Amino acid sequence: MTKAVSGFSKLSKEEKINWIADTHFSNPDEAIKTIKKYWNSDAELQKLHDEFIENTITNFYLPLGVAPNFLINGKNYTIPMAIEESSVVAAASKAAKFWSNRGGFKATVLSSEKIGQVHFMFNGKKETLEQFFENVKPKFFSATQSITKNMQKRGGGILDIELRDKTTELENYYQLHATFETKDSMGANFINSCLEQFAKTLKEEALQFQSFSEEEKNIQVVMSILSNYVPNCIVRVEVSCPISDLKEDKHISQEEFAEKFVRAVKIAEVEPFRAVTHNKGIMNGIDAVVLATGNDFRAVEAGVHAYAARNGKYSSLSHATAENDIFTFWMEIPLALGTVGGLTNLHPLVKMAMEMLGNPSAHELMQIVAVAGLAQNFAALRSLTTTGIQQGHMKMHLMNILNQFNATEQERKQVVSHFEKNTVSHSAVVDYLEALRK
Repeated sequence: MTKAVSGFSKLSKEEKINWIADTHFSNPDEAIKTIKKYWNSDAELQKLHDEFIENTITNFYLPLGVAPNFLINGKNYTIPMAIEESSVVAAASKAAKFWSNRGGFKATVLSSEKIGQVHFMFNGKKETLEQFFENVKPKFFSATQSITKNMQKRGGGILDIELRDKTTELENYYQLHATFETKDSMGANFINSCLEQFAKTLKEEALQFQSFSEEEKNIQVVMSILSNYVPNCIVRVEVSCPISDLKEDKHISQEEFAEKFVRAVKIAEVEPFRAVTHNKGIMNGIDAVVLATGNDFRAVEAGVHAYAARNGKYSSLSHATAENDIFTFWMEIPLALGTVGGLTNLHPLVKMAMEMLGNPSAHELMQIVAVAGLAQNFAALRSLTTTGIQQGHMKMHLMNILNQFNATEQERKQVVSHFEKNTVSHSAVVDYLEALRK
């Protein structure tokens, strides 16, 4: 068991590394060597990375790949994707190429409203609180004017503030439920700053409100925080074509492919066990682009999965129909993204990713990210309903297996050649590699 350490954050970087190596590893010198191997040789760049978070000891790399040939609203994109899972980038690229010859992806931002809440406890008459709220509501806006003035210049700001009664769910519990437009910023810091001022104004004004009893004046603010659930920050993406244009696989007719594909989506709509994996495939595409563009993929994940369960049962995010000889595949999904602030202006690779995408607005980035998710979902469902998903996935995973067993270049060539015509599995690759070595 490791001993507790006191004052760790005050240690230098070298001291932190030495303590970790000495207390956590059987070979401290090797641990230090591995940690330092991933430092950037550019000292200024390494310092920049060190200051992104706390207690930094090294960098943790993820591959950054690109998926070309995405035709979105008539414009071509090469999409950057940061992800460790094999076959994701290849699948997205294949789907992009498929739909680029069939009109491409159509994407529309339906709304971009974000939400923040002040959670507070009030022990008194609801009617008196409502009277107080109507009286003080204009002051919430005026008290935050210094915070909102720059956002208002860009067309954003506070949209509305509501008083919400939650006492049926928790005794004495109320909310200030505020909606915001943050334009190209994701807006977390802006929203939280506004909310904290709302809370301050709420408490101060309550003390001055003549209709409150002494007990009612003592409003207890529990917390003030934005919500990562953004059901009114929605982007819709879709693809469609005549069923006759779906021909790509000689082993299945266009009509049968469309029927099986739609049925697979219907299963994900009604069966939560399937829906979770179905939606995970969508998030393979979404998270990879969110991460590459310096956005918060944990916030996106939380909001998306809450949205998938908004009707009381976890269900598919995507939908499909095959009617009147037209195949349509679409998705509406909540995405709160930013193209300014945070890491977007700091991380050199994030800046490159943004430039690769043409330095998009937040709305355009919402469209691009959602398209990557739908493309990934299409590719996965096409494999599942035809050849099966493992065939392609394991061929992409082949290099990971070869690296695991330190295959030489000559061995790699022989193994790759062999498995061009044979089914890839971990055991089959190991067996073949061992046979070569004998």
